[in-house]
Amino acid sequence: MANVNANSVYRIAPYHYIHVLDQNLNVTRLEIGPKTFVKQDNEKVVLGPEKMITIPPRHYCVVENPAIKDQEKKIQFDESGQVKLAFAELEIRFAREPFPLYPGEILKQNITPLRILPANSALRLKAILDFEEENGEKRVAGDEWLFEGPGTYIPRKEVSVEEQIRATTIKPNQAIRLRARKECTDRNGKERVTGEEWVVKKNGAYLPGAYEEVVSVVDAYVLTEKRALHMRSLRTFTDDFGKKRLNGEEWLITLDDTETHIPSVYEEVVGVVDVTTLSSRQYAVILDPIGEDGKPQLGKKRLIKGEKSFFLQPGEKLEKGIQDVFVLGEDEGLILKCIEAFEDENKQQKSPGDRWMIKGPTDYVPPVEVEVVTRRKAIPLDENEGIYVRDIKSGKVRAIVGQTYMLNQDEELWEKQLMPNIEKLLIRNPLLEAALTEKLDKESLPNRNKSRVVSFRVPHNGAVQVYDYKEKKARVVFGPNLVLLGPDEQFTQLSLSGGKPKIPNKIKSICLLLGPDFSTDIFQIETADHARLSLTVSYNWHFDTSNINDPKEAAKLFNVPDFVGDACKSISSRIRGAVASKSFDFFHKNSARIIRESVFGLDENKKIRKEFYFEQNNLVITSIDIQGVEPVDQRTRDSLQKSVQLAIEITTNSQEATAKHEAERAEQEARGKLERQKILDEAEAEKARRALLELQALSAAVESTGQAKAEAQSRAEAQKIEGEAAVEQARLKADAAKIEAQSELERLTHARNAELGYVREQNEIEISKQTQLSEVEVNKFKKMVDAIGAQTLREMATAGPDLQVKMLQALGLQSTLITDGSNPINLFNTANGLIGNFSPKKQKHNPEDDVD
Repeated sequence: MANVNANSVYRIAPYHYIHVLDQNLNVTRLEIGPKTFVKQDNEKVVLGPEKMITIPPRHYCVVENPAIKDQEKKIQFDESGQVKLAFAELEIRFAREPFPLYPGEILKQNITPLRILPANSALRLKAILDFEEENGEKRVAGDEWLFEGPGTYIPRKEVSVEEQIRATTIKPNQAIRLRARKECTDRNGKERVTGEEWVVKKNGAYLPGAYEEVVSVVDAYVLTEKRALHMRSLRTFTDDFGKKRLNGEEWLITLDDTETHIPSVYEEVVGVVDVTTLSSRQYAVILDPIGEDGKPQLGKKRLIKGEKSFFLQPGEKLEKGIQDVFVLGEDEGLILKCIEAFEDENKQQKSPGDRWMIKGPTDYVPPVEVEVVTRRKAIPLDENEGIYVRDIKSGKVRAIVGQTYMLNQDEELWEKQLMPNIEKLLIRNPLLEAALTEKLDKESLPNRNKSRVVSFRVPHNGAVQVYDYKEKKARVVFGPNLVLLGPDEQFTQLSLSGGKPKIPNKIKSICLLLGPDFSTDIFQIETADHARLSLTVSYNWHFDTSNINDPKEAAKLFNVPDFVGDACKSISSRIRGAVASKSFDFFHKNSARIIRESVFGLDENKKIRKEFYFEQNNLVITSIDIQGVEPVDQRTRDSLQKSVQLAIEITTNSQEATAKHEAERAEQEARGKLERQKILDEAEAEKARRALLELQALSAAVESTGQAKAEAQSRAEAQKIEGEAAVEQARLKADAAKIEAQSELERLTHARNAELGYVREQNEIEISKQTQLSEVEVNKFKKMVDAIGAQTLREMATAGPDLQVKMLQALGLQSTLITDGSNPINLFNTANGLIGNFSPKKQKHNPEDDVD
């Protein structure tokens, strides 16, 4: 029961409330404190106790389903006592006394501070219900407007806040681009349609309207003397300078028009154009220039010379950019071509296609009617250098050699083509390395200036044949010399046989070496007994050049293209013919004679000739060396090898027997010489033994007879030595005494001199000391006298007598004294005796007192 009473009693504090449900009537009522509420059995507290809602100043809250009030602001109830509510309605309540929520009321938005808007900001509001403002303005649902600051926004239930807008600050050289979201009137009072864009350039804060939106902030382009703006019109309009611009039109804005430019919405910036500056040595050609009417002159050109600065207008472009003025030296020129008819500086009429040349020294700027074809420079040529020049009108080609030459307007350099093998052979030295065909095919073509005259240095003892295809003549050049090819000349290429055995076309060359030289060939021969042999032959050759001054004789050197192969075939055929009639054994023994005889032949005296001469090309074979003969058949080679081994073995055995016999003979001779030498040595030994015995006997005799004599002589010598020693000792003692006396004398002399010097120095020091002391005393006395003063000294000297005189005068005594004039009279002492009792006691004088 106590728990039930405790739950039935509610003590409602001040500014608190509860909701009580009457379960019999199903009506909920409000109970407000302060009070003590006792709940009945049919009642139920459904809410509370809850604190009343207190709204502080400048705050608000939103209540949903608010209670309906009459005109007197009193709450209305229905017949059952239930509070009447405005369902689905909202009520915004501001600062007031604390209030409770009636049953059915809902606090939709808690207590919220009122929104304070600073300057340059606004709220975009939207009407959700039709209503009329306090100033009488009617708002229709869907309308939007701004509430601009500074101020405090008081919310209404008919209005929703869409967003807060802040003003955009427009700085100097800036603008904002706006777009209309629907038809409206801007702040300047101008009507705007939906989607229309415009630019606001006025500096300061700009707050866009309710139906305006900021597209972007546009920065101004700063124009200088070196920068301009290339603009394009997006539609037909009148620009900021009052000029009408058509759709798609392009133009340039420079510093002469304005210092800064902000593009409008109907124009776009194509790009920033930099100034084009020409120096005094530059020029430029403008294509499609803008005329005086501002329209492009398509297909025309304009020449601009420096010094000058300009901007390229839209549609204009430079032909080949900025070009330098052609500065020509003394050895330079320009080939010019007329592309349009005009009259030059010399009043000469030029037609299209005309070509002419100007030479330096000068500078030249081509007009727009002239095209510079090329720039020519004089080509300096040594006496051994040249170039090929072709006349473009006639087609004639000529060679210019040994002079400085400049091509004119009707000439050009002509490139002479050579066969690839000739190109490669030109850079080879035929004396150092043979040009094998396999190596030439693998080598790459050298880099050659084909317009230069082809030259080749013919080495010493060499020859080159040059053929002129135009004149159909050939000339032979002998070395050492330099060959320069004309435009229609070519080298004669030699294809020589090479290798062992000789292979045709193995060696390529354009230079024929005249020798002497040697060649080696390997070929097979067959003897009369059908022994096949491989013969290696080396022969010396040279060309007969005794008549080289005769052109016909010189041309004969190149009559045989492969003189090596031709000579080897001729020699091998002669040797085969000669050996075919000889047996193998005969040929093996006389091979050298047979071969030389077959090649050189026999003269009238049946002697072998010294040379083999080829008439067709003046080739001379002087000697043949057989380097090797080897059988081709294996059986012949084996039998020959066996016979050779057998001959070698026989020769070896014969030489071995001969050597053995010679060794035995030499051994017998050596043994006889040895025995003879032994006999001679024994005889010599006996002679030496006899001489030894004679010497021993003589020595014994000398020993026995000479002992006494030796003793006597030794005693005499000893006494003599003693006497001489005594004499020498006495002499040495005398010398020693003399030396001692002299040294003692010198010592005493030095001692006396040192003592005299010491005394002299002491005396000098004492004299110096006394002199300095006397000077000190003199200076001291002088300074004392100067300090006391002469007057003071005089007064001190006369002080005593003056005192005595004054004392006698004070006593009034008068007396007379008579003397003989020879004895002095001490009047002072007399006075002292007279007034001795009155004189002061004599004090001892202290010299230190005088210092003061």
